[in-house]
Amino acid sequence: MEEKANGPKVEDNRRSVIAGPTNPMVTPLLTDQYQFTMAYAYWKAGKNNERAVFDLFFRKNPFGGEYTVFAGLEECIRFIANFKFTEEEIAFVRASLPNTCEDGFYDYLRGIDCSDVEVYAVSEGSVVFPKVPLMRVEGPIAVVQLLETPFVNLINYASLVATNAARHRFVAGKSKLLLEFGLRRAQGPDGGIGASKYCYIGGFDATSNVAAGRLFGIPLRGTHSHAFVSSFMSPDEIIDKSLQSCDSSSTCEDFVSLVQTWLSKIKWSHSLCGIFGETNQSELAAFTSYALAFPTNFLALVDTYDVMRSGIPNFCAVALALNDLGHKAVGIRLDSGDLAYLSSEARKFFCTIEKEFGVPGFGKMNITASNDLNEETLDALNKQGHEVDAFGIGTYLVTCYAQAALGCVFKLVEINNQPRIKLSEDVSKVSIPCKKRCYRLYGKEGYPLVDIMTGENEPPPKVAERILCRHPFNESKRAYVVPQRVEELLKCFWPASPDKAREELPPLKEIRDRCIKQLEQMRPDHMRRLNPTPYKVSVSAKLYDFIHFLWLNEAPVGELQ
Repeated sequence: MEEKANGPKVEDNRRSVIAGPTNPMVTPLLTDQYQFTMAYAYWKAGKNNERAVFDLFFRKNPFGGEYTVFAGLEECIRFIANFKFTEEEIAFVRASLPNTCEDGFYDYLRGIDCSDVEVYAVSEGSVVFPKVPLMRVEGPIAVVQLLETPFVNLINYASLVATNAARHRFVAGKSKLLLEFGLRRAQGPDGGIGASKYCYIGGFDATSNVAAGRLFGIPLRGTHSHAFVSSFMSPDEIIDKSLQSCDSSSTCEDFVSLVQTWLSKIKWSHSLCGIFGETNQSELAAFTSYALAFPTNFLALVDTYDVMRSGIPNFCAVALALNDLGHKAVGIRLDSGDLAYLSSEARKFFCTIEKEFGVPGFGKMNITASNDLNEETLDALNKQGHEVDAFGIGTYLVTCYAQAALGCVFKLVEINNQPRIKLSEDVSKVSIPCKKRCYRLYGKEGYPLVDIMTGENEPPPKVAERILCRHPFNESKRAYVVPQRVEELLKCFWPASPDKAREELPPLKEIRDRCIKQLEQMRPDHMRRLNPTPYKVSVSAKLYDFIHFLWLNEAPVGELQ
């Protein structure tokens, strides 16, 4: 329920339809201590209910690029929809603050929620740029201050890893399958779960993370490890050797012998004669056993002993035996060595098998590569030439090894309808004051040209009407734009009253689709890995004048002696 000043309680239907945060550790205590000390000081001064507006934004795109993917919004909305202190939490806050703090403050904490908070945000999965607010949070200053740290925490890593995933997708190309294999290397369980979700948003196709698959419906992929291969000693260990045909019309009673027959055929075939000698029989036993367990999903890790002399021939023998029974093997995984060379040689081997034995499609067998891949590795493979169809990427992806944090900030821009500005000797850290509206202007070729911020009450840019776009701080950087399409970026995802319309939280697949579509709309020179063209972020002429008026008004004037 929600109680408005001088009015009856009205039913708040927002809470009941939004589940709590995915991670149960995301509670009102997931914040910095100074948020509570400020909240107490606000309360003590009688300022706690003053209406404040904060912008959440970042100052620089990550990874040396010129774009960022916005992610984490849903978790923020889940958090505020269920924001409420328990008695145990209040007791802990009491114990953590000086004993001079008055009891009334803890009664105040018992009564607060986010029913008077309003959140406008860019849609999750959108391509975003520095200085433009990702979220605008308005409400009682003490409450909104308590939201600062969890919001920054929930947005920072999510947006960073989604951007990292998008960059890997861009380098790999649209046609390649991208698999997120990072759980074992992620920074703890939450880092692993979050990485799987936000890599999927950024363009990855599947994950090895079973928990993330259950929570978010992300497709799962996985085969076997080197341990499975080396756990076998010989084919004699395989007890149940029978395998039904694909249509269940017949049964091969000794699939192991069928595999050995095919290995002999491959070894003595005219086209492959002399390429390999005796293969590792323990590896062959492992592949055979795995195929018996998963005849319709047989994908073998072929680099335990020797890729070309053992792994590939053994895989082909098992795959051809499966083919005899109507099953189709999936392919191989390479986890070490020269991936460009090995994938190309494996492809030649598969094509020779197809031609030699008349097995349609065998030459197009899937080749998956893993082994500490990153953006630079993918780029190098593209330049060398390779035959990899899918990439399994872990450590460098989920840890965001190339950059530790996005650097989101949460700045006060207005209080009690009075604009506020944060000044700094570093111009890049000067905030853009007041409540703003944000638009993306598109050109005649369909590409976004510029993002522009205006004062809340300014008329919006109009299609086919010229508007002056100014750099927020550099007087000489300005340009006229005649937009062919205008998109307003900030939408209301959490209104300050239950009867006001709000944007629904879309399903994960829809967020992913938005991300992919927006990345495709970007001009290629903004997307390239090396020396990308900076995307323009501007303010209206009126807002520019106001920023500099306020700047001069707030900055102290020096005095020379």
